[in-house]
Amino acid sequence: MVSPHPVDPTQQSLWRPLRLLQASMDADIARLYSERQIEGLKPSFVMELLRLHAHGPMTIAELAESVQRTHSALSQKVAAMRTAGWVQTVVGEDARTRKVTLTDKARRVVDRLAAEWRATEAAVADLEAETPYPLSRAVADIERALERKSFHDRIAEKLAEDPAWD
Repeated sequence: MVSPHPVDPTQQSLWRPLRLLQASMDADIARLYSERQIEGLKPSFVMELLRLHAHGPMTIAELAESVQRTHSALSQKVAAMRTAGWVQTVVGEDARTRKVTLTDKARRVVDRLAAEWRATEAAVADLEAETPYPLSRAVADIERALERKSFHDRIAEKLAEDPAWD
């Protein structure tokens, strides 16, 4: 007899705990911003804001390369940061280019954001010291394994064994 409901493969996830952990940690960082009345700031904006503070105005492509993201992803993030009032775009060296720059609102809090970044990195180092196998080591080990065989190839091999993929 066929079950009226198909099996939901999303009920099992090895990656979900990691995503939930990061979301929880980001929520704690956001709470720190809220406690300091830094409204509308997402933890995911901070790297780009600090990078712009340290290096000055950049094109979206330059900023994307700097933070190791795609142009498309950074374009969307810059739009969100612009809407929230953290960055603005200005005409670059010629009329065809635009540079992303910090707003006065961002410049007023950027030193606090740098302090939070340093404190967060120190707290992560403390956490790693408390764990028998630090996450940074796990990431490096996974990266080395993926150099031997890509994630694409690993998934493709599993799909080749699954008749539903045909």
